Amino acid sequence: MEDAPRHAFAPDRVWEWDGDAYAPVEQARASARWARLVYGGVYDSTITQVTDGLPTSSLSCEAVVADMLDSLILEPGHITLELGTATGRNAALLAARAGRSRVTSVEFDPHLAAAAHTHLAGAGADVEVVVGDGELGVPGAGPFDRVMATYAVDVVPWAWVEQTRPGGRLVTPWGRLGHVTLTVAPDGCSATGWMQGLATFMPARGTGQGKLWEQVRGDQAPDADGLFGQNLEALHHDANVLFALRVLLPDVRIRTEAGQGITAWVHDGKSSWTTIVAPQTGQATAYQGGPRRLAAELEEAWQAWETNGAPGLYEFGMTRTPQEQYIWSNDPETGPRWSTNAPVLKTAKQHAATQ
Repeated sequence: MEDAPRHAFAPDRVWEWDGDAYAPVEQARASARWARLVYGGVYDSTITQVTDGLPTSSLSCEAVVADMLDSLILEPGHITLELGTATGRNAALLAARAGRSRVTSVEFDPHLAAAAHTHLAGAGADVEVVVGDGELGVPGAGPFDRVMATYAVDVVPWAWVEQTRPGGRLVTPWGRLGHVTLTVAPDGCSATGWMQGLATFMPARGTGQGKLWEQVRGDQAPDADGLFGQNLEALHHDANVLFALRVLLPDVRIRTEAGQGITAWVHDGKSSWTTIVAPQTGQATAYQGGPRRLAAELEEAWQAWETNGAPGLYEFGMTRTPQEQYIWSNDPETGPRWSTNAPVLKTAKQHAATQ
């Protein structure tokens, strides 16, 4: 990572949130601010592209880059596919480990691809950059020993599994909240593995990100309120709770903040929202609007998680087949499982009975 310094892959313009919107920071005009954004803390990413007011590319934070590369277990000589070239820095790190002419990287945005090619050439990294749709991988190529995505997907494209050799590993962000490592089965007909860590990732280009909280909430008054029975302190401080709710309620987004108590802002990206306020003493109250009662859905999902033993982040895993994708806990065969398309809990036995 020291041999591929962040500034060598950063564009002259990066972006910073000013409280209302993302504002550009030019290296030529504000070199100190630019450098501070490029070299933040180990958990700070650098926004390198904004489209229609939303971040669409970045230099990921050092901690997550290292964690994902470690999860990949990349060895010298491995034929490697990367999805999402962005600035090119991650591809350079892959090439430094795998070796020359071993890494192919796919980028949807031709402007980003061209800039990444320049960055990689300047760093002396031998990487083939291909402009294309990452969801398709590289049709006709492979099999790859290792596949790594740098953007979040809700459903792992089957093409990625098909283009990975049996026994090969695939690392990808899932659901914008964490990343998973899948190992392809000996027959190539499935891929299974464990969750590896928490982080927030940008979604695939063209993926609808839905409305922001402010857009869903608008200026409408709450049309319902009531007590909320779960502990918001746990939701704010315990990443295991947040991840579990992401599994059980795939389309629901949650943000919390501590102040004089805890406040949670919850919405579905469409038309339903709730604000849950927990004072320092006393019970939390949920104020909500829209057709769904998200506070009740949260309580039910939370209870389902606790009923099934309250598994932590690292006790969750994923299985992908050509027909389906599901998250399981504790054991891929016998543990409870959740469809990533419908938040319905089934035991393995119940699942088999419905096939």
